[in-house]
Amino acid sequence: MPIPQEYLDLFEKKAFAHLATIMADGTPQVTPVWIDFDGEYLLVNSAKGRVKDRNMEQRPHVAVDIIDPDNPYRYVAIRGRVVEITEEGGREHIDKLEFKYRGKPRYDLPEGMVRRIYKITVDKVETHG
Repeated sequence: MPIPQEYLDLFEKKAFAHLATIMADGTPQVTPVWIDFDGEYLLVNSAKGRVKDRNMEQRPHVAVDIIDPDNPYRYVAIRGRVVEITEEGGREHIDKLEFKYRGKPRYDLPEGMVRRIYKITVDKVETHG
């Protein structure tokens, strides 16, 4: 299901997303994240070993909402599945997000941290505003 054209601007703004994943006991876990969209998949970047990383690796169903920072009553809510997790390009992708959200050219990556990209399908979309 495509994201309506009139909501694609949210991916250009410094709009944080809220990513809901599922814990091993079935309870939800929500984390604010930086978000990207490649025209087909939502792209989330995180460090290997974090709670959301483990959750998405083991239980791929997720939900994401993005609230317009200029109008909090306007948002897009998406449900989907993580269909790919890759470390390839993870460093470059977090640098791209660092520039978008903070205006800095390079993310300060702690030594030993491995960045991963999570490709998420867009299975259901709800909009408001």
